[in-house]
Amino acid sequence: MNEYRTHKCSDLRISDIGQSVVLSGWLHNRRDHGGVFFIDLRDHYGITQLVVQPDAPFFEEITHLQKENVIRVKGVVEKRDPDTVNNKIDTGEVEVLIESFDILGPAEPLPFAVFPEDDVAEELRLKYRFVDLRRSQLHNDIVLRSKIISRVRQKMESLDFIEYQTPVLTASSPEGARDFLVPSRLHPGHFYALPQAPQQFKQLLMVAGFDKYFQIAPCFRDEDARANRSPGEFYQIDMEMSFVTQDEIFAIIEDLFVDLFTTFSNKKIDSAPFVRIPYKEAMLKYGSDKPDLRNPVVARDLTDIFDGSGFSIFANQIASGAVVRALPVKGVADNPKKFFNGMVQWAMGDEIGAGGLAYLQWKDGEIKGPIAKVLSADELNEISNRCDVGEGDVIFFVCDDEKKAVSIVSHVRNRLGRELNLLSSDEFKFCWIIDYPMFEENDDTGKIEFSHNPFSMPQGGMEALLAKDPQDILAYQYDIVCNGEELSSGAIRNHRADIMYKAFEIGGYSKDEVDSKFGGMINAFKLGAPPHGGIAPGLDRLVMLIADRENLREVVAFPMNQKAQDLMMGAPRPVSDHQLNELSIRTETPEE
Repeated sequence: MNEYRTHKCSDLRISDIGQSVVLSGWLHNRRDHGGVFFIDLRDHYGITQLVVQPDAPFFEEITHLQKENVIRVKGVVEKRDPDTVNNKIDTGEVEVLIESFDILGPAEPLPFAVFPEDDVAEELRLKYRFVDLRRSQLHNDIVLRSKIISRVRQKMESLDFIEYQTPVLTASSPEGARDFLVPSRLHPGHFYALPQAPQQFKQLLMVAGFDKYFQIAPCFRDEDARANRSPGEFYQIDMEMSFVTQDEIFAIIEDLFVDLFTTFSNKKIDSAPFVRIPYKEAMLKYGSDKPDLRNPVVARDLTDIFDGSGFSIFANQIASGAVVRALPVKGVADNPKKFFNGMVQWAMGDEIGAGGLAYLQWKDGEIKGPIAKVLSADELNEISNRCDVGEGDVIFFVCDDEKKAVSIVSHVRNRLGRELNLLSSDEFKFCWIIDYPMFEENDDTGKIEFSHNPFSMPQGGMEALLAKDPQDILAYQYDIVCNGEELSSGAIRNHRADIMYKAFEIGGYSKDEVDSKFGGMINAFKLGAPPHGGIAPGLDRLVMLIADRENLREVVAFPMNQKAQDLMMGAPRPVSDHQLNELSIRTETPEE
């Protein structure tokens, strides 16, 4: 018999009454009910109520134990009084009368309480993460993460994918985010890099003929932290397929996501196939390629109506190349003037930088607002028709150069969604963003450069590269978005060396540069590469959405803080001169 327990703290039921049992766990809570003392004992699986009678020889000792001591108890299972049954826990109909106990792991005073789960400063939570992980919400979220990973593996294997491992020590990449570098002892002055993603390796597996690959892949990027992005390391559900089309990849991801979200969440979810929105349309309607489709506000282009209109401020800007975007909102015309003034002041603040934010209200049978009097009846009528508005509705207007207008539309739309409670909290809305431009013009240099992923196959292949204006070429690139969160980017890959050389030539790279920086890939493509494509949904972000948390650190067991520090283990930190000498490295601390 296990000396520490005959049962787990979630096991005992009415059928166990009268049994002698041994339980071990953490002292979760304690209550004094007029002499009879109750203890909640917690382990990974659940909670069992323990009873200490006042005549027990160990009464004083056990009742003065502080919470989170690890104890072992021996006792007999009894039925609870009907008025003390707790239906919130699995063992709520029984309790254990303690006959003896001992302390397995004494606990000093805690930095913060495990129960109740009061608010605690994040820095303190991260420093004592092993205590924080005992708290039920975080503990359950980490278990949920494990279950999601297990389900992913089951699902991928059912779709004939095989899991392969790719190297963690690799070569530094000249593209993308900053690498984490690892010095080589055997090759002084040379460095490995931790992979930002297994991108090249998974493509090489396709060239090697493995057909369908997936991996729960660790990725490392030296980036600043955000609520939806961890600094340092993260995990993704990495996958790649040979002889595959974009539609087939979409179908696989939709199958996987519908399964995961319906299995682990009670929220409503879109049925497959998910909505597909071309990039250009997304930027026009939502000002973003990560639109939250729960928000019903959709922008319209009304540049032609205001061009030459009586509203001279907009008309003059349009003559200089500006555009006008309208954001109609249903049923908010009765909001107080304070709301509208607040929106205008916020839009004109330093964060957004709009020149202004005009609006019209359809209220009391009239069209009101600061710009109503400078527009003709025909113009107002055309605005109403194009934006499908009527009594009770409002339209906000943005006028700026197109790139700035797109950014302002995104900010205004998101703020309206929050301020007016337009976002449903009980559903997941998915969409695919497709048809990304292959190239774009750099605003500062005027040069043509890659806009998204240089390794994607251009739509139209070599013919498009030779015949089209680079800024008119679309790529087989796609993102999947849920509730305004980008879950993954992917692409049908450029698997042809000749097409790759030409694409990089347009992007400003010489053949020698391509050979130097991407030699492994280009050489592989010269030796018989199949058409292939893939995608890599972010696991951390996926779990964050399903668990309904606002920060990735709530679904990662041991995250870093916003400054990319591990406060618990004290990383990063200096190393000894001996270690540096072995690596032929000298350090220089920058001046403050």
